[in-house]
Amino acid sequence: MAEIVRMPKLSDTMTEGVVAEWHKKVGDSIESGELLAEIETDKATMEFESFQEGVLLHIGVEKGQTAPVDSILAILGEKGEDIENLLNEDFTSGVVEEPKKEIKKEIEEEIKVVKPEPFVTTAVEAQPVIEKLVVTNTSFPTTNTILNLETKASPLAKKLAKERGVNLKFIKGTGTDGRIVKRDIDNYQGKSVYTGQESFKDEPVSQMRKVIAHRLAESKFSAPHFYLTVSINMENAIESRKAINQSISPSKISFNDLVVKAAAVSLKDHPKVNASWYGDFIRYNDHVHIGVAVAVDEGLLVPVVRFANEKPLTQIGQEVKEFAQKAKEKKLQPEEWEGNTFTISNLGMFGIDEFTAIVNPPDSCILAIGGIQQVPVVKNGEIVPGNLMKVTLSCDHRVVDGAVGSAFLNSFKNYLENPVLLLGKDSI
Repeated sequence: MAEIVRMPKLSDTMTEGVVAEWHKKVGDSIESGELLAEIETDKATMEFESFQEGVLLHIGVEKGQTAPVDSILAILGEKGEDIENLLNEDFTSGVVEEPKKEIKKEIEEEIKVVKPEPFVTTAVEAQPVIEKLVVTNTSFPTTNTILNLETKASPLAKKLAKERGVNLKFIKGTGTDGRIVKRDIDNYQGKSVYTGQESFKDEPVSQMRKVIAHRLAESKFSAPHFYLTVSINMENAIESRKAINQSISPSKISFNDLVVKAAAVSLKDHPKVNASWYGDFIRYNDHVHIGVAVAVDEGLLVPVVRFANEKPLTQIGQEVKEFAQKAKEKKLQPEEWEGNTFTISNLGMFGIDEFTAIVNPPDSCILAIGGIQQVPVVKNGEIVPGNLMKVTLSCDHRVVDGAVGSAFLNSFKNYLENPVLLLGKDSI
């Protein structure tokens, strides 16, 4: 008997999916557990194995198309079986077409160019022609708007200006009433105006970008954000990193690894920051799972370093590198991007001095990391070269108050300015 295979829900935030590739075609026999298709979710492209067996009788979502979760993905059954009734009875089926190239205008504007009858004149040069642009816009309940676009120039002057690529608005007319005449075109010494060709390309919004837009807009406009910024002296962190990398091989640590470790330890010191907003209650997490934002072509993914406070720097660095590679290849699995209790976004490596980030729900905070800048600093009463890094903590005021966020930042600053506090026996 024929059975429906529905679009699976492959992540907690997935509401619709895109078929990236079909590995079977109509008429093929399929065994249970055999690879059927690849589904693009909001975070990754994942392989989908069939839980049923039979002959592929119908494909409900073609390659490249989008469909909501639980809609008909395919139908399996016996060869030659009639599935018409099955399709008609299923009301959850419905493919969302990709946006069409032709965009229908909701409001049509009728543009008419009205030219008066030519003037009769005995002068050597004809009188100016006044053009009127009549715009009828049905979106406004007002009368037609008439825009007078008057160019005081003789027909000959206009013809010469067009041939020579000259913009008439840059020429001062010497004819009657300031009218531009032939001699004005001949005497014009300015640059000619060259027209280019406008072009653009429309691309459908990816599943990843849709979810990013929805989640961050929801966070920004529903969570009352406030921001705390501190400058951190990175001299000791620079020296510590250099010493660690000279003593260990082949793994090397980055400044980002120090940041993740310092944030994780600071969260254990300040558990009220390691919290999540759930509407009716606030969850204070005992474990520390750090989400590390990773830039990919279509947006941003946040893989999670679990129990980051307990892991050595080299392990943190190795995990982040692996996550970044998987994210770029769209191979991250749900368990690798879910469950963060705090998020870090580091744009220092992209040359950004400082910035503010939007809280990644349900987290209550996100830490934005800028680059290390060599600037003059006062040390022992003297101005000397220094290395400062600015960081900004974005807080959801429903969960974290200013004093709580400040205390966390001061601990974070202290750990990075005194990294020896992070370097226990098992910390490297």
